Amino acid sequence: MSQKKSTIFASVKCLIYASLLGLLYFSTLQWLIHKDWARPDYSYGYLIPLIVAYLIWEKRETLFSLPSPPSWKGLILFLPGICLFWLGELGGEFFTQYVSLWCIVVALVWLNMGEERLKAMLFPLVLALAMFPLPNFFNNRITLYLKLISTTIGVKIMRLFGMTAFQDGNIIDLGFTQLQVVDACSGLRYLFPLIVLGILMAYFFRSRWWKKVLIVLSTIPITIFTNSLRIALTGILSQKFGTKAVEGFFHDFEGWLIFMVAFALLALEMLILAKLFPEAASDSDIRHNPDPLSDYDKPLKSTNFLKQPQFIVSVILLSLTLILSKGVEFREAIPMSRSFDSFPMEIGKWQGTPQTMETIIIDALDLTDYIMVDYHDGEGHLINFYVAYYESQRKGESIHSPATCLRGSGWSFAQSGSSEISLDGGATLPVNRAVISKGPYRQVSYYWFPMRGRILTNAFQMKWFNFWDALTRQRTDGALVRVIAPVGEHESAEDAEMRLQTFVQEMLPVLRTFLPE
Repeated sequence: MSQKKSTIFASVKCLIYASLLGLLYFSTLQWLIHKDWARPDYSYGYLIPLIVAYLIWEKRETLFSLPSPPSWKGLILFLPGICLFWLGELGGEFFTQYVSLWCIVVALVWLNMGEERLKAMLFPLVLALAMFPLPNFFNNRITLYLKLISTTIGVKIMRLFGMTAFQDGNIIDLGFTQLQVVDACSGLRYLFPLIVLGILMAYFFRSRWWKKVLIVLSTIPITIFTNSLRIALTGILSQKFGTKAVEGFFHDFEGWLIFMVAFALLALEMLILAKLFPEAASDSDIRHNPDPLSDYDKPLKSTNFLKQPQFIVSVILLSLTLILSKGVEFREAIPMSRSFDSFPMEIGKWQGTPQTMETIIIDALDLTDYIMVDYHDGEGHLINFYVAYYESQRKGESIHSPATCLRGSGWSFAQSGSSEISLDGGATLPVNRAVISKGPYRQVSYYWFPMRGRILTNAFQMKWFNFWDALTRQRTDGALVRVIAPVGEHESAEDAEMRLQTFVQEMLPVLRTFLPE
């Protein structure tokens, strides 16, 4: 009877926690499932919760046999988890919310089940982090690195097969055609699933820890090598089959084939390690279940969860967080000082032609208002001017950095970094500067984020001040300003940049009259 009561109490506690977390993180989980896991690079995310559940279920007998005194040490993760929730909620950042959710779930296990059971579940709980995608900043860096190194190795493999291949960044010139290694072919779609697969294979590999670490670390060079092999195979097949080799069935089949090759290499590595470095069972760090499970058949002590202080405190804190997040509006919608409809089409010597974006893009950006104008001077030069305004930013409805959007549309960043534009009176304007290219075309771009009287230049600043101003000023309004100057066929990037700086100096006083301070 006591064991039955304990099971009922545990089920009710889980139901209460699941309800509170489901309500608190509802929009975050929606985004994770419908947006992030829908991305090809992270489509494996659906499997991670199932794998985690299986790994915990596999340890059920061990868990039942361990003591489970509640522990206040769980607050070590619980309180930072609550802080991260507010940082993500007010800053409009999903990744912070993902980490917050993980911290709170692990903390609840620690608070209610104690340290011994937490240790027993530590591996599957840590593995659960693999279901969350990395921030775009890290994604872009990893993608760029993988793309360049895979292209370099792929070109060398093609040359080994007697092909003439020249590399220019991520573009391979084969003479009869050119292949562009886009983000989708960077190898990122193999890297994360293969790392997860390597971790699982190492976990079940009954051997010493250094062999397990070697297996996990080897997933990175295996990914790079197999992706380079795919690029080389595409180039070789394109010589015979033309464009069919880089699209449709051939392209997709190559992807599946290469992933299976990577999996086979991992399995072969495990076999070689087992053969070359054999060891006695007593020397390996094999996981042992208690034998016999002397405590498993003993009646479990029944404790009324309403009398458990750790449970009561955690429920109160989660409930207060839920009430505050849903019941208090931390962001006021701040309208523009003037509508962009009245923005002048003549700035100095520049004459503007209004441009529009497709409805599908506007819906994806979820902005309040925008203006996009192509300004021409009398000498045939062009500057593209774009401003997006958000009267309130929140998760899924915040400013998108051009660094992400431009890379996604095929532009490569040849140069990027911070810069300053000199203004009247000795003042300066901090901006992000980038020289971007796509094929034979080059452009110089500046962009920055006017935010409630501040000029910000990176996403981390933006997220932090969104959080702080939502908390102290009830404001998260802001804008993105981006200007682009194409580099002419017979001019340098510095020439285009001089035009861009002159245009910004003339445009900025006008723009300030449209954006709220």
